[in-house]
Amino acid sequence: MQITVERDVFKLAQVFTISRGSRTEAKVLTVKVEDEGHVGWGECVPYARYGETLENVTDLIESVKGPVTRAGLYTLPAGAARNALDCALWDLECKKAGKRAWELAGLPAPKPEVTAYTLSLAEPAEMQAQAAKNAFRPLLKIKLGTPDDMARLEAVRAGAPKSTIIVDANEGWSAEVYADLAPHLVRLGVALVEQPLPAGDDDALIGMERPVPVCADESAHDCSTLPKLKGKYDVVNIKLDKTGGLTEALKLREAALAEGYKVMVGCMVGSSLAMAPATLVAQGAMVTDLDGPLLLAEDRDTPLVFDDMGVHPPSAALWG
Repeated sequence: MQITVERDVFKLAQVFTISRGSRTEAKVLTVKVEDEGHVGWGECVPYARYGETLENVTDLIESVKGPVTRAGLYTLPAGAARNALDCALWDLECKKAGKRAWELAGLPAPKPEVTAYTLSLAEPAEMQAQAAKNAFRPLLKIKLGTPDDMARLEAVRAGAPKSTIIVDANEGWSAEVYADLAPHLVRLGVALVEQPLPAGDDDALIGMERPVPVCADESAHDCSTLPKLKGKYDVVNIKLDKTGGLTEALKLREAALAEGYKVMVGCMVGSSLAMAPATLVAQGAMVTDLDGPLLLAEDRDTPLVFDDMGVHPPSAALWG
């Protein structure tokens, strides 16, 4: 078994901004696992929020010497490196067995899922223009996380009066700001708010009224973090770069649903190769947010299909 990792860069269609900064390109790591004449592929996006860089994630991937199994990868921490390796091993197993990933996982064949489309953080007039341009989409996600978000909320709703809106604060609000905004989220028909408070301060959510469902993102990683969410959140955002791959993501989905949480399936800004495994986790989710490829100016050679039905499961030529 041979494991190799390469850096790939995909230009974005436009500048993408959240409360922590802006970017014009998606920098990803592509992992290839070769064994017995078969090749498996995986992709990850190192997340600076958790101290991950292209360099240290590459080093971690290259520290793994084959042969290795998905179970054997649990010696690595949950994160980008394990994700790319885990997904590459799933793809490899599929090619060896001549089966699709959902068959190996014992799941029904996946169907298209309506995905959110993300509007990046900007001044209210610009966000209204973004919303109007994408008002045909059924589900819009808006990046917020500043003390001046009320005008942005109003602007997006004015630009897209019929779309369902979800809000991602990216840990940018205080408990006071969230409490002040909550009734306005209801008034403007917001369906979900992601991570309103910093992960280290989210105990403030205990006992707070949550008129709109609150989703754990930065506070939720893998199954080990699930007990810490009790009393604070209604929904768990599952991202493969946080769980450390599809294997753990499927476990987290099952565990979260068993605990009574709703599930959201999200992504980093990456290519169709990164989104492909997540389409399995997204089946029947309350919210699917796998719009990474829609934000790119370029993608993989055999990209995912997005249409009025949503994001479709991957072709075998792409993954799984």
